[in-house]
This record gives sequence, structure tokens and C-alpha cells, in this order.
Amino acid sequence: MSARREDNPESVSTPPAPRKLVTDAATSARMSKQRRADTAPELALRRELHRAGLRYFVDRPPIKGQRRRADVVFPRLRIAVYVDGCFWHRCPDHATDPKNNAQWWADKLAGNVARDRATDLALTAAGWAVVRVWEHEDPRAAAERITALVKRSEPS
Repeated sequence: MSARREDNPESVSTPPAPRKLVTDAATSARMSKQRRADTAPELALRRELHRAGLRYFVDRPPIKGQRRRADVVFPRLRIAVYVDGCFWHRCPDHATDPKNNAQWWADKLAGNVARDRATDLALTAAGWAVVRVWEHEDPRAAAERITALVKRSEPS
């Protein structure tokens, strides 16, 4: 009779313990205050879009069943708008590299960018227009760019 895995402690392999991040209290407090939605740049852009007479949905997945949510969605016109933070999405002008846990952060931020590109490809393949706005962009200029796209996309 052969021994089952549970009965033989030598044959049971335990997964490696997850790598624990060492974070100082100030960093931990700052990161816990990061908002996922309704950030100041998002609100500023939405105010400008509303001022331009546009109506839209907020913080919603463009495609049903998709976990990735867009900040502003025009579902009938198939336009998804994302307001990307310079740190979290690696802005070419303002990205910074954390010194503590540098490799973990490098992997995390690279994953964010890869997910952004995969989202763009999936939406484009499904017939959506994707607009990316950096948090540092002037909200009025970004709203004008989006308004022009909306006007071009509306049926005649």
C-alpha cells in the first residue's frame, strides 16, 4: 500500500512564502490614501466634459464582464477614457522610481503599463476608441480632444 502525500511529510511541498515588503510608516500611510476613482484629475476632466455638454458614465467597464474599468465611458459611441497617474502608469515625462523595494516597484509598474496596453488592444479589437489622458494634462485641452472625438463619432 503506497503512502498518500498527506501521510508523508517529506513528499508534501510547501509553496514559498510570499515576499514581505518592508515599508516605512510614512510611505504606508501615503499609499493607503491613494484613491482608485474620483481623483482630482478625473474630477477636473469630468467637469470640463460636462461643461462642454457631454454626458457619460463614470468608473465603468466598457465591455461587460471585463474587470478593467474606464474613468469615463461613452458606451453608445464606444469611447473609453482613462485618466492615468504619472507615477502608476509610468508617464514618460514625470515617472519616478522608488528607492525602497526598487525591484518590486519596477515589476509592479511595468505590469500596470503592460495591462494598459493589453486593455487598449482588447478595446480596439472590440471596436472601441481609447483615449489616455495623463494626470498632468490640462483638463480643458483633454476635454476638447475628447469632445472632438465624440462629435466625429456621433451618427449624422
